Amino acid sequence: KLYVEKQKGESLGVVIVESGWGSILPTVILASMLNSGPAARSGKLSVGDQIMSINDTSLVGLPLATCQSIIKGLKNQVKVKLSIVSCPPVTTVLIKRPDLKYQLGFSVQNGIICSLMRGGIAERGGVRVGHRIIEINGQSVVAMAHEKIVQTLSVSVGEINMKTMPAVMFRLLTGQETPVYI
Repeated sequence: KLYVEKQKGESLGVVIVESGWGSILPTVILASMLNSGPAARSGKLSVGDQIMSINDTSLVGLPLATCQSIIKGLKNQVKVKLSIVSCPPVTTVLIKRPDLKYQLGFSVQNGIICSLMRGGIAERGGVRVGHRIIEINGQSVVAMAHEKIVQTLSVSVGEINMKTMPAVMFRLLTGQETPVYI
């Protein structure tokens, strides 16, 4: 549990995103903080942190819009209690594929995982829908063409190490999306 102090009427100064389908706990992730905002000033929060509850209201399993409304409703409070789980913004995924005859069990579009086969080797390895693939087996795929990503994955066997992060967070970090702080 940690406390963020702020002025009455001041927003918390955060951008939150969904953790992604397939996460161990479906909750929201801190994607960005306003440099001078209360969340950043506290020095206790980091991008990637999962927010479990705010002022004893659990955010686990709630839709993103509901979580955003709860945070927006804190404007007049001067002290906000957060329960967080510290997580790096990048998720490391390990898919064990003994042989090419095993399906990876996920589909990818423009580097973003868009579907996941229940119980497949990808789901067991930690792959999450809505995450952007950053790296495959130590090689950055950020600037790689879609076809090349698919080709790289289709021929990979053994242990496939991937790094992923929520696609919205990726767009914020690369300046493709303008953050709207709440």
